Amino acid sequence: MKYFHNEIEAKWQQYWAKNQTFAASNNSDKPKYYVLDMFPYPSGAGLHVGHPLGYIASDIVARYKRHQGFNVLHPQGYDSFGLPAEQYAIQTGQHPADTTRMNIEGGVDKSGNTIQGYRNQLDRIGFSFDWSREVRTSNPDYYKHTQWIFIQLFESWYNKNSDKAESICTLIQEFEKNGNANVNAVCDDNIAPFSAEDWKSFSSEQQQKVLLQYRLTYLAETEVNWCAALGTVLANDEIVNGVSERGGHPVVRKKMTQWSMRISAYAERLLQGLNEIDWSESIKESQRNWIGKSVGATVKFQVSGSKFQVEVFTTRPDTIFGVTFMTLAPEHELVAQITTPEQKAAVDAYIEATAKRSERERMADVKTISGVFTGAYAEHPFTKEPIPVWIGDYVLAGYGTGAVMAVPCGDERDYAFANFFKGTHGMPEIKNIFNQDISEAAYGEKGGFELVNSDFLNGLDYKSGTKKIIQELEKIGAGNAKVNYRLRDAVFSRQRYWGEPFPVYYVNGLPQMIDKKHLPIVLPEVEKYLPTEDGQPPLGNATVWAWDTEKNTVVSNDLIDNTKVFPLELNTMPGWAGSSWYWMRYMDAHNEKEFANEDALKYWENVDLYIGGSEHATGHLLYSRFWNKFLKDRGYAPTEEPFKKLINQGMILGMSAFVYRSEDSKTLYSKGLIKDKNVHPIHVDLSVINDITNELDIEKFKNHPLYSDYANAEFILENGKYIVGREVEKMSKSKYNVVSPDDICEEYGADTLRLYEMFLGPLEQSKPWNTAGITGVAGFLKKLWRLYFDDNGSVIVNDEPTAEMYKSLHKTIKKVTEDIENFSFNTSVSQFMICVNELQQLKCNHRAILEPLAVLVSPYAPHIAEELWSALGHEGSIATVAFPKFEEKYLVESEKEYPVSFNGKMRFTIKLPLDLTKEQIQEIVLADERTIAQLAGNTPKNIIIVPGKIINLVG
Repeated sequence: MKYFHNEIEAKWQQYWAKNQTFAASNNSDKPKYYVLDMFPYPSGAGLHVGHPLGYIASDIVARYKRHQGFNVLHPQGYDSFGLPAEQYAIQTGQHPADTTRMNIEGGVDKSGNTIQGYRNQLDRIGFSFDWSREVRTSNPDYYKHTQWIFIQLFESWYNKNSDKAESICTLIQEFEKNGNANVNAVCDDNIAPFSAEDWKSFSSEQQQKVLLQYRLTYLAETEVNWCAALGTVLANDEIVNGVSERGGHPVVRKKMTQWSMRISAYAERLLQGLNEIDWSESIKESQRNWIGKSVGATVKFQVSGSKFQVEVFTTRPDTIFGVTFMTLAPEHELVAQITTPEQKAAVDAYIEATAKRSERERMADVKTISGVFTGAYAEHPFTKEPIPVWIGDYVLAGYGTGAVMAVPCGDERDYAFANFFKGTHGMPEIKNIFNQDISEAAYGEKGGFELVNSDFLNGLDYKSGTKKIIQELEKIGAGNAKVNYRLRDAVFSRQRYWGEPFPVYYVNGLPQMIDKKHLPIVLPEVEKYLPTEDGQPPLGNATVWAWDTEKNTVVSNDLIDNTKVFPLELNTMPGWAGSSWYWMRYMDAHNEKEFANEDALKYWENVDLYIGGSEHATGHLLYSRFWNKFLKDRGYAPTEEPFKKLINQGMILGMSAFVYRSEDSKTLYSKGLIKDKNVHPIHVDLSVINDITNELDIEKFKNHPLYSDYANAEFILENGKYIVGREVEKMSKSKYNVVSPDDICEEYGADTLRLYEMFLGPLEQSKPWNTAGITGVAGFLKKLWRLYFDDNGSVIVNDEPTAEMYKSLHKTIKKVTEDIENFSFNTSVSQFMICVNELQQLKCNHRAILEPLAVLVSPYAPHIAEELWSALGHEGSIATVAFPKFEEKYLVESEKEYPVSFNGKMRFTIKLPLDLTKEQIQEIVLADERTIAQLAGNTPKNIIIVPGKIINLVG
């Protein structure tokens, strides 16, 4: 009876789907375990073998936990809003909803392309997903709840006294009683004070404007990353080396009115929460650095001859007497106000040039020194001497106050800046306030010095100097102690079409929320997905996009009268909106009234294991924690943190292939012949090479549509063959090194794919794919099959296994259990191979061994395990059969194979019971024929016996 993987896998996949084998219950006496994957964006390219790596690992854990008696929630869905679908729609003229659905479900699209469909590909690999809970972030029944969460953020403020978000109603009540004098909130800067009487006298519009300064989501003019080619604002993590990650288009900084979210309110809680979760230290450190907590002071410098003040945040207020100049970010709002007419042209030109560089690029570039003097001077708060004010792109508008007091003697970057512009107008000599030499470099240490040339701080060190200066700053009203964070409020608007519509309409330019009972506000049809001719977002092309406040419905724009019918928001939410809460929706995926039922939320609480890519460290993972904490504050989520344990899987890398063309493209050289030749490597589709021998099929290459330009080229061969070059790099469609999991499943089986991906190496590490290596794993599964079947059928016997058989099994139980608990899946596969080889040698066909072995294999290779379980005479699925328990007694040795040595040289071995005494061992060894032959009638002078270890006869 042969092992036909295709038949077996199709059979059990149908069984699981029909019987809802992996459907989790929201009401169970079993302990719960929630394992989650970062859900995929469904692109038309489909899956390659690198994508399932994390899914296979999470599936092993999910299946293992079911075997252990847990009620396991292992859901899957699609992060289906976003820029890629929209770009594809623009290029092909298809609606992104159609392409997204096709990419998920498969079929032939309007362009005639055959799309495999993510769902079909995932099912073929045999994942134990609870598909009854599938979510798609672009479905209105999902994003109505995203819209509802947005409204809750709008209707909330952050109370520093209670250290949590509260209903905006509590803030209004405080305003009505006491005004804002005693309000301790995370809010806009420089809010004008008002009394209770003032509040009551404000018009409705005035009150709304005040509340916008406190709301957790608010409208503000913000410095953003604008990508004209994509027609949208991009987040910092969507920009690489100053250009858009998607498409490589230029990005500039500009001010726009945007929705933003006060994630900064949660900075300290986001920091402290990292101590409570089981994440890798590298991810935690990424978030700590992104949040960027600093302790120091704010200092105000009056701009000479004006009403303006420059406020700075510094972690070294003790160095205030060393201030030589000040630097503002080019985008700082004061630049236009204080720049002198003589310097205006230079300042404007510098600002224009800086706008073309992303913040990340500016932060990373520590070599380039650039800046312009504004012509203005600020006044030192103590000495009253003038301090020149410069602008420089190493200062960022969004970090701190967007201004720094430059102390070159104590800061390397300020030191380099001062020396670069030394002798130019507006750059004084560097002041030294340390009893240390700064002739060659700044002194940046916080210890080992006394302050000098520092007035009342002379003789003090860092700690005492800091304490003293803050006291003096507070006395004269020029500053105070402060904790600062690098984390800035998150821009929440995108000038795109394919995203969640905001549930917002505008009355006299002020945002109004649509009542939750009228949600969802569904994305309208538009003819064009590009921004309008006058620069509005794509929703500006919608002709039916106005809100009727009487009928509570979306109506034609022609009906806008700004009395009953008002314009709707034209921006959409960013890609991270739907992904910032999706794990909660899985808990109660079909609830139409709420994002999830309270009982379901209490039962599942949060995710026990989350597996996904480390590239989301400061994007999705930070935003998710922020939304979860907010929902906890408002009583909608049961826990502070969404994900208890996080594992970042590495990448499976592709083995790319290259041919080498000459300058004129007329000649192609084989890999071994390119030395000393001026050649250009070209990526080659793997379909035109032999993946094992690396030989190019020249005719296939010539006839391939990608390489038609080389149909008449001359091929320079080595030993009659054209050998391609190979290189390990990221698996990508653009590098033609993608291996489809469908092809692997077809030829070798899904169980082989699953085992091989785990066998490649530790989960967290990146490793190269090599299809040639998969045959060993495929062979292992055939060996496993042969323990249960021969050509005539089942060979299972009910005889009692030998001690060696039990030993092999229980070694494997112990190893596999430890490995899964430690997420060391690669070593489990090795142990399976060892065990099967041992059992094969022992001629083991014993039910008492092979039944638990099938269960052990099940998390890794579920299809073959189901078939073996069925062949053993069991009905139903193996999925919830109890996992075998390790028993120590089977590994306790009763015998020892002793090496028997003569004068230190081992001559033979002898197996003896471990409970023998020295005397008994000696008697048996001396009576052995092999010993008699070695001694040849001589008597040994000494016999050394260490029970359980050695036997050595000397002399």
